Amino acid sequence: MQFHTRLLEEAPALAANQQLAAWCNSHCILFNLFFLFLYPGSSLTISPPPPPPLPMSAADSKPTPELPIVERRNWLIHQHYIRKDYDTCKAIIKEQLQETNGMCEYAIYVQALIMRLEGKIQPSLELFQSCAILNPGSADNLKQVARSLFLLGKHKAAIEFYHEAARLNEKDWEISHNLGLCYFFIKDFQQHLNIALRINKHDKTFMMLGKVHLLAGETDKAIEVYRTAVEFSPENTELLSTLGLLFLQLGKYQKAFEHLGNALTFDPNNYKAILAAGSMMQTHGDFDVAMNKYRVAACAVPESPPLWNNIGMCFFGKKKYVAAISCLKRAHYMSPFDWKVLYNLGLVHLTMQQYASAFHFLSAAINLNPRMGELYMLLAVALTNLEDVENATRAYEQAATIDESNPLVNLNFAIFLYNHGDKKATLDQYQEMERKVNRLRDNNGNFEFDTELMDMAQKMGAALQVSEGLVWTKPGKDSKSNGNSAAAAKAPGAPLGTNQALGQAMSSAASYNKNVLLPTACWLGFLLLFVLPLTKTSRTMRPRSVSHLLLNYTAPTIYPPVLYGQSVANGQLVNVHHQL
Repeated sequence: MQFHTRLLEEAPALAANQQLAAWCNSHCILFNLFFLFLYPGSSLTISPPPPPPLPMSAADSKPTPELPIVERRNWLIHQHYIRKDYDTCKAIIKEQLQETNGMCEYAIYVQALIMRLEGKIQPSLELFQSCAILNPGSADNLKQVARSLFLLGKHKAAIEFYHEAARLNEKDWEISHNLGLCYFFIKDFQQHLNIALRINKHDKTFMMLGKVHLLAGETDKAIEVYRTAVEFSPENTELLSTLGLLFLQLGKYQKAFEHLGNALTFDPNNYKAILAAGSMMQTHGDFDVAMNKYRVAACAVPESPPLWNNIGMCFFGKKKYVAAISCLKRAHYMSPFDWKVLYNLGLVHLTMQQYASAFHFLSAAINLNPRMGELYMLLAVALTNLEDVENATRAYEQAATIDESNPLVNLNFAIFLYNHGDKKATLDQYQEMERKVNRLRDNNGNFEFDTELMDMAQKMGAALQVSEGLVWTKPGKDSKSNGNSAAAAKAPGAPLGTNQALGQAMSSAASYNKNVLLPTACWLGFLLLFVLPLTKTSRTMRPRSVSHLLLNYTAPTIYPPVLYGQSVANGQLVNVHHQL
């Protein structure tokens, strides 16, 4: 009954047309009569229709004036900003600020963001400060002021503003995260990153905390942080690939493959994981499979110098030296100050008997990395072939002084001295080599030396008429090695390297170096497959001394991956509105 009564009261008022209102009234009256016929005891009160509206005067017909609302264009500014239509956005902001006499906070805020995108950090800082004056209770304005100060390198001032923002909003994890980045420059960063994780676990904070531990040399702590991050975010491919690379550096290949495989499961085009797997295969000599991996990753990073470096060393491993030099030259063109590329270029040119070019590249590599003994060793090979004995001797001495763990340096130096008639110095280098071998065997009882390297050491010992019971000789040596040792003992005065059979020792340095240096110094790298026309040559190398043959086959350098930034500028400040 209430519904019908309400219909009678509201129908005439809701009708815009008088005839429609009359029609509604007549039909409602009939309906009520029918209702009273069914329910005689009921009673309805019918209100009369309202009078028609009075005609409006001329004064009342004027439109209502629009009040100047400060925020009336904020939605339009936001739409153009998120579409990156910055020119239109700046034009609307200009109109809005003219109407409001510069009092529109949001327009100033967006204008500051656009200026920071354009690289105008100082003007953006001034605009954010204006926003903070208009609305001093906003933590977002203070965060943006601090961010601009951080980008200007004013870290202490940024810290003060972040602390003020934290006072307004204590549970904002972004503030603690960015405070950790600011404190990174004053060596007090870990506490605030941990606070950010306690407030809200976020992938960015986990990544930054792991980078902090890596920069501090705390690999175990970094692995624990990344493990926790993977448990929190198991589908983050960046975390998975980084953790896999860390396990790979520690020699834990099973765990490395597990995490890299998970990264590829969630993202089959993750080039970091693909390149890591390819470089592992390259390290173990499976160059064809590594090439296939690099082909997949080529689309992601086609202009990376490390990729050209490693693909060049794949060609080197397949003895396609012209293609290797072509790829390495491309890597050198892209990164002329990378000592690893120069090292490999010198190695390949030595192999191709281009000693002047090898000297050029090795000298440049030594200028960039003067603390690597193998560079001096390869330089000594080039100088020996260029008939500069004096400088070759100095290079060998420098290599033996710098490298305190690789016995190959002392073995090659001993062979060089023996070929030039200095048997006393040869014996000293040979004994130093044995001390390094003993040290390696004591540190790792399962360590195995290359067979050809042991044969060469036995030949050297027989030539020097020292005891044949070398500390690294395996029991039950084959007859071939004994025969070679005996042959060397029969003619101790003959220069080493004149026998063609000694050419078999050419790969001993590479095999030894792979066993000794790669677990500690070889990092995984970004690699690129670039198909080049290969020149097939069947050139026979002329006989050279044993020292030259050994040194030309020093293990190549595989380029390391970038696991963390070398400077804090690589750490990204978190900004919910926009990121530079």
